[in-house]
Amino acid sequence: KVVMITGAASGIGASTAELLIARGNRVVLADIAAGRAQAMAERLGENAMPLGLDICAEAQWAAGLDAVWARFGRLDTLINNAAIVHTGWARDVPLAAHHATMETNYFGGVIGMLAALPRFKAQGGGHLVTVSSMNGFLPFPGIASYAAAKHALRAFHTALAIEERESPVAFTLVYPTATETPMLEKEAHDDAMALAFAGTPVAPAEVAAAIADAV
Repeated sequence: KVVMITGAASGIGASTAELLIARGNRVVLADIAAGRAQAMAERLGENAMPLGLDICAEAQWAAGLDAVWARFGRLDTLINNAAIVHTGWARDVPLAAHHATMETNYFGGVIGMLAALPRFKAQGGGHLVTVSSMNGFLPFPGIASYAAAKHALRAFHTALAIEERESPVAFTLVYPTATETPMLEKEAHDDAMALAFAGTPVAPAEVAAAIADAV
């Protein structure tokens, strides 16, 4: 299959890309850090395609998907995985940071789904995979906007899946728990995030396996 992963240059996205390529898929490594995506593609070989992508930019989505179709002739699965986090008590986090979290973690995924959906329908099939979070069910103190964005993303994905239930497009939601990624390392330096470490974080490979099995 041809699979596109956003936020593919690190964390869960990188682990998922490595596993999918090991299983014989072709993977588009989409990331705002284009240089890191390029380096990763060189390491993973000819079945990896790097793609610089700001998921908040609608025009970049259109151009990026055009590039995918130009190279592979189709896209079977889009995995909306990219996310950011600004930690701290909600009252202490600047309003601009709350806005940025919602823009990336919610609207970035929404823009991607709406960009890919008509193309999937036109080609007769496709699969939208959304990486939400357990915080979409259980908000933690210290990441109020992150939890809010993941809750909103979960709701939008579910509503879209219901609307498109007669279409040839498949929908999957994934809810990782705390995962050993650069994002978690950032959270570890903020006392407001203590509850996130009440349990034992999982390795990104564990989440990647669940996503790859869904694909």
